[in-house]
Amino acid sequence: MVRPFDTQPGIKSVVSGYTGGHTVNPTYADVASHTTGHTEAVEITFDPAIISYADLVEIYWRQTDPTDASGQFQDRGDSYRPVIFVNSPEQRQVAEASKAKLAASGQFDDPIVTTIEDVQPFYPAEEEHQDFYRKNPFRYQIEEMGGREDFIKQHWTQE
Repeated sequence: MVRPFDTQPGIKSVVSGYTGGHTVNPTYADVASHTTGHTEAVEITFDPAIISYADLVEIYWRQTDPTDASGQFQDRGDSYRPVIFVNSPEQRQVAEASKAKLAASGQFDDPIVTTIEDVQPFYPAEEEHQDFYRKNPFRYQIEEMGGREDFIKQHWTQE
């Protein structure tokens, strides 16, 4: 999820990490064990004068399968569930309105199951998990071919 945001004007930083669980300072191995309750997430710092929160939500939708509560593409389990974390009532309003618009669009046959939740403590992932798409371009490309790329083409390129 780093690359789609990292390449946008107005993005100051995108940090990979974990949130929403019950373990303080979890490691990748902890989260991958599916016992901490954490979700893998990105923390995005942005300049709202250049890119809006609504734009970020739209970018998010176009990277995920919002109908799959059990993970995303080749990544399975609760730690990969689709969720938008919000920092304020205003962000919640934007995210909820965007979700309702997507649900009403008829673009997907199945219901939109992405949850919208209040932000919780965020723990940055280890350095080797930061900027994965830059550090491991071949592996990143293989993972993109694990279903995400085709899904995006099928559901978003016909607009």
